[in-house]
This record gives sequence, C-alpha cells and structure tokens, in this order.
Amino acid sequence: MSREVRTILIVDGSAAALFDIGMLLRRLEYRVETARNAEEALRKMEDAGPSIVLTEIALPTMSGINFLKRMKDHPHLKTIPVVMVTSETDDRMRDTCIRMGCAAYLCKPVEPDILYRTIQAVSESVPRANIRLKTSLTVIVGDGTAMGGAERTESAIALSEGGLYVRTLYPQPQKAITPVSILLPGREIRAKAVVLYSYATAAGPYKEPGMGMQFIEMPDEDRNAVKAFIRAQLTRDIMTFEK
Repeated sequence: MSREVRTILIVDGSAAALFDIGMLLRRLEYRVETARNAEEALRKMEDAGPSIVLTEIALPTMSGINFLKRMKDHPHLKTIPVVMVTSETDDRMRDTCIRMGCAAYLCKPVEPDILYRTIQAVSESVPRANIRLKTSLTVIVGDGTAMGGAERTESAIALSEGGLYVRTLYPQPQKAITPVSILLPGREIRAKAVVLYSYATAAGPYKEPGMGMQFIEMPDEDRNAVKAFIRAQLTRDIMTFEK
C-alpha cells in the first residue's frame, strides 16, 4: 500500500559514496539530500529535518561521532534516526556509536537489501521485509480453470521477493488464488499467488487499476532469480554495488 515518501540525508566526504548510495536510494523511491561534511548537514537541517540520516564516521573537520553527539544534544534533531554507514569495522567503534544513540551501524560495502531493511526498521511502524522494485514486466495471470481464472497477459509494474502488483482492467477478487508466470529477461518465473487487494479504477498505491498479489508458492531457484533481477536493476551502473 502507499506510504509517505521519506527524505534521507546522506553525509559522506566521498563524492563517489554520495552518488552511489544516493542513486540506490532514489531507485528505492526515497527523496535524497546530501552533505559533504557535518557542518553542511547541520545547516541543511535548520529548516526541515530529514526522516533519517546516514553518515560516515570519517568526515572532514567534524567526525561522524561528534556529529551524532551534536544531533542527540539538539532538541529538534535528537529524535531523527541516525544510521552509521561507514568503512570503520572496529567493534569498539560500533559499541560506542550504539551507546551514543545511533539507530544502526552498517559497514561498507553494504548490500542493498540490508540497507533497505535497516532504513525500513528505523523509519516505519510496519517495516517492509523485501525491496519493492518499480518495473514493467510481462506477466501471465490465471490458467483458464474455474479456480485459477481466465488466462490473461498483463503487466507487472512492481515486483518484490514476496509478491507483485499487476496492472489490469480485470482484477481478481481479494483472497483469490491463481497461478502467475513472470517473464524475466531470459527466464520464466512460475508461482502461485493470492490477491491481497484489488482496484477496478485508477486508485490504490499506483493510481492504476490492478491487484496486489503475494506469492504463496515459488521454487527456491525462481525466488533467487527474482532476488538477483531486483538487485541487478537497482545497482546497474553503480560501481560500489557491482559484483
């Protein structure tokens, strides 16, 4: 379902890190602000604080540790979750940051799904477990039987490891169970899915008629293929995350 779009402030002295993490977060449908140092970040937060701050520890002039302390001592900034995304792997540094109030501590390079789940955990009352990718994929819904419904070729406009949103003028009713085939590049994914919600008009999270479906049966190799496809789409042309 639709949610408020969160703004994330990334603080890092590396232009490459700001670009790479920023690009990934934009593809994950977040608004992104960036700062090259703590002082710039504090100035940007004077008017309106972000939903979350991601910061490196090794920053020019003021360190990430002192930046965290400044935020926690500030009456209007102390409630903003701060996540350390850092090259510092020392456990003592991690313990220090946690004691000072950081919400999470991630070591670079961080996997996209771990970063996403961490952001969800610190910012949402009901966190999503899986990345949801906006996409456009051909999907075949139904199998022509009374149980599975009429077979139709439709378009999936969002995909996750857990399910998909199918754009269709003929959404099936809530709780209907039907087979689906998703045509990934070079591979057909077969699954069984249940309809969680449906819209016959241009409403819902995507403002298009369709139905949100949850996978209830899928072979492990197909689920891994979906996960790999989502990662590849999110990280294309981003050097930090390339494998």
